Amino acid sequence: MFGALKGLFKEAGVKDVITLFHAPKNPASIRVHTLLKQNAAAAQTTATLDQASSHPQQSKVERTDFELDVQEGIPTNDQLTNIFEYLGQDKIGSIVEGASSTTEALRKLKEDGSLFQRPLVVDWGNGRAVTGDNESEILKLLQTPPKA
Repeated sequence: MFGALKGLFKEAGVKDVITLFHAPKNPASIRVHTLLKQNAAAAQTTATLDQASSHPQQSKVERTDFELDVQEGIPTNDQLTNIFEYLGQDKIGSIVEGASSTTEALRKLKEDGSLFQRPLVVDWGNGRAVTGDNESEILKLLQTPPKA
């Protein structure tokens, strides 16, 4: 039932938020930022075309629109905890250098924010994230239909 309601809200224009935790001087992060900006622009164009046409199947195959949120700072503790849940405990060290648990990661980041590894792309609405600049994984995250 809630999935059906979520679908109704999406059709009413509510956008998913995709956050990029970005390091402007990091070449990998710059590539991801460019990829996301291009896809956000293309998604908006596709959404406009979809709204003007009678192709309801299109929105079930691809995400029609999303809001790109670019953050240069580190995630909040709550955000970081969610990201660890999305990726799994075995990925903590790929997000916070040298950490092996949520508690250790939070402690290390409090001491040294530079241990946070960027780029990191997070789809908050669908509970998914991608670390690094793996273009195919990022595109999969962007194009996979939201959970029902």
